[in-house]
Formats: sequence, C-alpha cells, structure tokens
Amino acid sequence: MPQPTLRTERMLLVPLADEHLELEVELDADPEVLRFLDGRARTRDEVTAWHAKRIELAGRVDGLGYWMAFGPGDDFIGMMMLPPKPEPGTAELGYRLARRHWRQGFATEGSRELLRHAFETAGQSRVVAETMAVNVGSRGVMEKVGLRYVRTYHPDLPPIPGSEHGEVEYAITREQWLR
Repeated sequence: MPQPTLRTERMLLVPLADEHLELEVELDADPEVLRFLDGRARTRDEVTAWHAKRIELAGRVDGLGYWMAFGPGDDFIGMMMLPPKPEPGTAELGYRLARRHWRQGFATEGSRELLRHAFETAGQSRVVAETMAVNVGSRGVMEKVGLRYVRTYHPDLPPIPGSEHGEVEYAITREQWLR
C-alpha cells in the first residue's frame, strides 16, 4: 500500500515529496516552530538532510510516513508525521505547523486522521508521541486525540530552554482507539 493522500474537513494531507522541500525550508526557518525540537531555526543544509531522511523512512513501512498539510486555496498549513518506529506495528505521531495556523485546531484534526489511518488502514497496533514536558500545546493535542501519558524521561540531548524538565511520551493502542 503506497502512502495515501488523506483528507480532513479542512485539510488535504499530501505525501511528502521532493517538490515540498521549499515548504520544509520555510517551516523550519521559524525558530518558534522548532522551539521544542532544536531550540533554533534549521539551516537549508540541515532541512535538506532531514528531508532525505524523511523520504527514506517513509519507504520502510507501507502507508506510513510524512504528509504536507494544505488548506483551502493550497494554503500551506504544516507537516503531519506518522513514521514507523523500530518496534513492529508501532508508529510515531507528530506535527509541525506554520505559526500563522497555531491554535486553530489543525494539529488535532490532522492527528485524528493520522490515527484513523494508522489503525484502520496501515495495520498499526500502537501509536506513540513525544515532546518536551514543557510543551503544553503539543501535550494538549495528544490528550485531545486520545493518547495517554506513559512516562517522563531525560534523554542525553543538547540543552534548550525547558529541557531540564525532560521529555514526555504518550501512546494509544488500537484497542484503546476503538473504544
């Protein structure tokens, strides 16, 4: 099963392709968008390297990968993510939105569609999501779509503001999602 185009009420989720590189560069050029990932904007070379990794990772498990989200009039909203994890049957939910689209429900709407796709179409048994403990916006999205808090941990990563509070992991199984 190739990675499908997905639709929500307000968005078209198109599988990531090389034609989207400039949108990724634009998204990752905003340090606020990456505040809880890198704590800074990424360079064009860094984005190009990440793009290649995403394309490769999307080819590992049928139906999983990365999507570019567009609204009416082809308005670029952001990137929605559902790449495979090393554990078979497990995918990782993620999202990054252009700042002009924050707090409009797009991350929740897209995440619900990716969970539906993961469990109904892509045959996943579990979906996880991770963020910095201080990222209350992202944690709120995780909780709204049904993921449950699993743990707080402290990975050995370069320090950025808030990293001293650790990372959190949320998860949902297919059985939990069906309920």
